[in-house]
Amino acid sequence: MTVAADVDAYLRHVAIERGLSANTVAAYRRDLVVYGDWLAAEGVDDLRAVTPATVSAYLLHLGSRAESPLTASSLARMLSTVRGFHRFLLDEGRVTVDVARDIRPPKLPSRLPKAISVDQVSALLAATDGDEPGDLRDKALLELMYATGARVSEAVGLNVDDVIDTDVVRLTGKGSKQRIVPLGSYAQAAVSAYLVRARPLLSSRGRATPALFLGMRGARLSRQNVWLIIRAAAERANLGIEVSPHTLRHSFATHLLAGGADVRVVQELLGHSSVATTQIYTLVTADTLRDVYTSAHPRAR
Repeated sequence: MTVAADVDAYLRHVAIERGLSANTVAAYRRDLVVYGDWLAAEGVDDLRAVTPATVSAYLLHLGSRAESPLTASSLARMLSTVRGFHRFLLDEGRVTVDVARDIRPPKLPSRLPKAISVDQVSALLAATDGDEPGDLRDKALLELMYATGARVSEAVGLNVDDVIDTDVVRLTGKGSKQRIVPLGSYAQAAVSAYLVRARPLLSSRGRATPALFLGMRGARLSRQNVWLIIRAAAERANLGIEVSPHTLRHSFATHLLAGGADVRVVQELLGHSSVATTQIYTLVTADTLRDVYTSAHPRAR
């Protein structure tokens, strides 16, 4: 079989048998297309000819190429995809050796998530004030994302029925795992105002859809639209920094921990499978406390 056919078989496996999300499968496809193109350029058209040295050379190529060399985190992601692919080939009997098994990802630098302050979040949310349908939608969207820590894919994937009794929302995360997250009073009010005063009008402009957040033509709001909405709100708020959908998720977690929330509760709210992923936010909180102490205590410096 060709490399492309093996890649297609692997993608069917992760989509159907492992039930990975469409976004994850698409990411795997992009990574493996790059891998397959590099193998072809190296004259490798049979995966049985790939060796551990081949995989190592591929990573070296990605990290040292003249145009757009990958960062350590991107290299680690690419290696993870390639390792999963080669493990599948071995399990399926398509090769006799898992050549990527002992290849190690590059050491990752410790990078803390970027959160913004409570005042900055307030300014961002205030920048969506208005009575037009788009304003009401943007207010509801951003209030909900900050209130729940939802990923952008989870927010745009919401249906009207996922808002339960107005005070909790059902989010569908990675691997189609669902979790129930409370809505605070500000988010409740914003979502209710949107559902009553804006969504019916937006819905009338397109085909019937269960989607909660709609674009101006009545279709489900896209991830790209959310980026543009947040960027525009940040500009109106004169924050002077780049704000992304994930910024609201980072801020949600950081502000909860700073307010005394237990890290395992925050883990559940974020939908993290491991508490280790959530604990990185405790480092952000500790850094904030250290900065305040240093600037405020007379004998700290």
